[in-house]
Amino acid sequence: MTNSASETLKLTEPRLSASLVLVNSHNEILLVQRNPRANSFAGQHVFPGGNFDAKQDTSLEWTAIRETFEEAGLLLALSDTPSTSLDIDFTQARKDVHGGQTTFSTFLTNNNLRADLGALLPFTTWVTPPAAARRFRTEFFIAFLEDSTSGGLHSGSQEHLPTPDGGQEVIQARFLRPESAIEEYRNGKIGLLPPQYYILETLRLILTGSSNTESQRNTVQILSRAAFGRMVINPKFLRVNNGVNQAFVYEGDELRGGPKGRLHRMVVGRVGTMNLQRNFDLFTQCPVEVDIPKL
Repeated sequence: MTNSASETLKLTEPRLSASLVLVNSHNEILLVQRNPRANSFAGQHVFPGGNFDAKQDTSLEWTAIRETFEEAGLLLALSDTPSTSLDIDFTQARKDVHGGQTTFSTFLTNNNLRADLGALLPFTTWVTPPAAARRFRTEFFIAFLEDSTSGGLHSGSQEHLPTPDGGQEVIQARFLRPESAIEEYRNGKIGLLPPQYYILETLRLILTGSSNTESQRNTVQILSRAAFGRMVINPKFLRVNNGVNQAFVYEGDELRGGPKGRLHRMVVGRVGTMNLQRNFDLFTQCPVEVDIPKL
């Protein structure tokens, strides 16, 4: 292989990353706005997350929890001595972890804390199309904040809102109901990427009401443990509707070898708005990719 071919292959290889869909007790989801000057997803509203760091992350779940702490100041961790957590300067610890003065693992160990890896449930994996200059293979996880953990975290309680990281990567962090986030997107108030829109639209149908119930949490758990949680989406940008529209077409769609009439696509409107078209049962008919890359 020539050097140029090797460089091209290296550039197009997707980086492993993780993102956390964090739901509070009010059925609101944590969204952070990326810095407009960021190299990736500038200005967009996304779930907290980032690249797998082989030097300090033991798993993609670990990556998701670490990045959520760095970007939004929320820590999913367990302690055998909960009272000691009151003495921790989380603001300084967050700066130290984010700035590389200490590792996330060291911070946890020094404070008798353990990352709550068991709270995270797989919730689809997305791979950036090959034509993109920066590519990621992002595993999304979902987790519910318990009342004892959230401490009243919700959009109506300003003193308990998550905080951005000082503009290093994000400039805003807040909880929003799925339908509210979609409405803000449609009204041009926020920007969303296809994975975020897809997941928000999925959860909009489940997380109804102003407080989540055991039935809703069970539904999300069942969805995660079904094929949906393991579904890997490799979008292809194709013309649809007799060439009138463009769409990100996903696995299982009739244009990707699925049954005639099967729709699994994100149609892009003329003004850039997205519309999810999906007409199959999420619990029983999701296409699954069996090849899982090693960390």
